[in-house]
Amino acid sequence: MTLTIVLIGLSLSMDAFAVSAGSGISIKGLKFFYIIRGAFFFGLFQFIMPVAGWYLGKSTLSLIEDYDHWTAFVLLAFIGGKMIKESFDLKSSSPDADCRTEKKAADIRNLGTLFVLTIATSIDALAVGISYSVLDQDIWAAAGLIGGITFVVCIAGFELGKRIGLLFEKTAQLVGGLILIGLGIKILIEHIFK
Repeated sequence: MTLTIVLIGLSLSMDAFAVSAGSGISIKGLKFFYIIRGAFFFGLFQFIMPVAGWYLGKSTLSLIEDYDHWTAFVLLAFIGGKMIKESFDLKSSSPDADCRTEKKAADIRNLGTLFVLTIATSIDALAVGISYSVLDQDIWAAAGLIGGITFVVCIAGFELGKRIGLLFEKTAQLVGGLILIGLGIKILIEHIFK
C-alpha cells in the first residue's frame, strides 16, 4: 500500500517538477527562500487537493472530469505563452539581453502566479482523492505522503533548472514557456485519450 502511494505521489509530482525546473531555468539567481516557498506551495496543494477530492466524493466526479484538464491547459498555456512572448521581446530589444531577468510571466516569486501554477498542476490530485473516497480508503496518510514527495521533487526541479539555466541563459525564458505549454498539452491529451 505504501509503495502504491509513493508511486502515485511521484507521478502526481511530475507536473510540479516540470514547472519548478522551468522556473529555475528562467529566473536568474533564484533565491533559496523562493525555492523552499515554491516547493512548499506545490507540496501543500498536492496535499490539499486529494483531501478535498476525498470529501467531494464520487457524486461530483462527473462534474469535474469534463473540464479539469481544459482548466489546467488554459492556465499553463497562457503563462507559457507570456513567457515565450517575453523571450522574443527581450531578444529583439537587445541581442545581448539576459533572458533570466527579474520580472517574468511565470515568476514563482509572485504569490498570484505561484497560486495559479499550483492549482494547474494539482488538479489531477483531486481525482486521486475522489478515487480514494470511492474505494473507502483513508486519505490523510496518502495525502501527506503525496505532499511530502512533491515538496522534495520540486526542490530538485528548481535546483536542476538553475543549473541548466546557467548553461542556456539566452534561451532560458523561451524554454521555460515551452515547458509550461508542453505540460498543458500533455495534461489535455492524457485526459482526452484516457
